[in-house]
Amino acid sequence: MPDLNSLLTDLADEGDSVDALVAPLPAARWADPTPAEGWTIAHQIAHLAWTDEQALVAATDAEAFAKLIEQALADPEGYVEAGAQEGAAEVPAALLARWRDGRRRMVDALAAVPAGTRLPWFGPPMGAASMATARLMETWAHGEDVADALGARREPTHRLRHVAHIGVRTRGFSFRNRGLEPPAEEIRVVLKSPAGEEWTWGPPDAAQSVTGPALDFCHLVAQRRHRDDLALTVAGADADRWMDIAQAFAGPPGPGRSREAT
Repeated sequence: MPDLNSLLTDLADEGDSVDALVAPLPAARWADPTPAEGWTIAHQIAHLAWTDEQALVAATDAEAFAKLIEQALADPEGYVEAGAQEGAAEVPAALLARWRDGRRRMVDALAAVPAGTRLPWFGPPMGAASMATARLMETWAHGEDVADALGARREPTHRLRHVAHIGVRTRGFSFRNRGLEPPAEEIRVVLKSPAGEEWTWGPPDAAQSVTGPALDFCHLVAQRRHRDDLALTVAGADADRWMDIAQAFAGPPGPGRSREAT
């Protein structure tokens, strides 16, 4: 995996990629619905801005973040939804400016985290690199929602490797999050990058595997596409079950996306 500085550069670039989708939009288009039920483009950007602000607090003030945890525990789903709703009510230009400022300050704060420091979060504590990877994954995923709402297609980049990595690393979480025991057997993941390279995880001799385009794997673990609409080849019962419930993001089990109409 890349060093923290390279990872933070990719995080900033991913934010800029999504920014480029929304910056030219007239204010009325921010109310366009996205594939996430009840969420407009404004909700998507508001959620990113809100979560970046939470990450900034986690990286700079552990005591203040402990109070945020208390609020979240009182109403986990409502706590996140409220951040999106409040932000979506802002004037789009103000929301965009807030998101830009927040993500810049978050990147700077993560760069200053001492090596070995574990940052508090709504799940297990994590290092700065893991926090940056999580923020990149979520920025990419919500960017896909915005692109879908606009009928646009973003060209996949090498940054998908970070999304795929967290997708692999959260395999056990995907099971535990549904009250299931994670399978002990290793699973080999072999993905074709946008540049045609091969990205791999897991032992080469694993009996179970997932193979296919990196973009498809990322869409699956971020729950942005239905499995049946993706070109992934799966071998083994555990791998098959994982692909049905894969979830790279924190929070309750997601409902996933419906199959595309044919």
